[in-house]
Amino acid sequence: MLSILTTLQARGQVTAPELAEACEVSVRTIYRDIDALAASGVPVYADRGAEGGYRLLDGYRVRLNGLSQSEAETLFLAGLPGPAAALGLDAAMIAAQNKLMAALPVHLRQDASRMQERFHLDAPGWFGEAEEPKHLRTIAGAVLRGTLIKIRYQSWRAEKQRRLAPLGLVLKGGSWYFAGQVDASVRTYRVARVLDCTALDDGFDRPADFDLAAYWQAATLRLEAEMHPNVAIVRLSPFGVKLLDALSQPYIKARTQLEETVDADGWRIARVPVGKTSWHAAAELLRLGPEAEVLEPADLRDKMAELTQAMAARYRAARKT
Repeated sequence: MLSILTTLQARGQVTAPELAEACEVSVRTIYRDIDALAASGVPVYADRGAEGGYRLLDGYRVRLNGLSQSEAETLFLAGLPGPAAALGLDAAMIAAQNKLMAALPVHLRQDASRMQERFHLDAPGWFGEAEEPKHLRTIAGAVLRGTLIKIRYQSWRAEKQRRLAPLGLVLKGGSWYFAGQVDASVRTYRVARVLDCTALDDGFDRPADFDLAAYWQAATLRLEAEMHPNVAIVRLSPFGVKLLDALSQPYIKARTQLEETVDADGWRIARVPVGKTSWHAAAELLRLGPEAEVLEPADLRDKMAELTQAMAARYRAARKT
């Protein structure tokens, strides 16, 4: 509909077939959208006859001069080429930005262009690559259409078949996830683990109270809490304190309690969230090397001793050979 308005503004009187060609839609779609524009208060009129067509009321202009400088800059900052390309929308995004740039008042165009030139989003974490899941576009299409999908999914434990309603897509750390509803339950699925995906024609009723951003925040916090349900009491050297801060995930950093008291060796006591099992907890804390000593719980201290002794024995044996 914005294309219809800008075309009418630029060319004056335009026939329905000409608008359909310019907008790459059917003539029937043009008739429907013209009615919608008129119903929303846009002064668009039809002139009958061989030389007739649609036109805007004389003097009516479609302009974006109500935008502030920061608003115009933000619109272009929101156009992220990587995710758009992954969804198959890169060409559409470029076209939309070009149309938006042309519609902006002249004094805002330079600011918007500067924002594109000087800010770049690199979504994946360090030493990681952005995922390009095979079935991402199929799932994205179903999300937009509001139709069901049938998937074959590889979870941590087993391969599963699911018929579900995709409610939304999330890009986090270079990886794509989607919220899928099965019956009344909404769960998170990683797109890269979808082995097969079939888009179905059946629609579904989207929950009226479902908020994707709120769901994702709650699901993320719940997962992090489930992954780190226990607490280890750890003695840290000054360098160990720095290592813990540098290597810990944000969830762990926010919940680590570091005592102010320093012992005779300059070491401090910290209470650190750790994984479910002693093996997982030890794997996390071994990154700190000799700069950390686990004091409690006892089974974790024993696991640390077991693993470090096995490592030492292996390296001693390798040196002898």
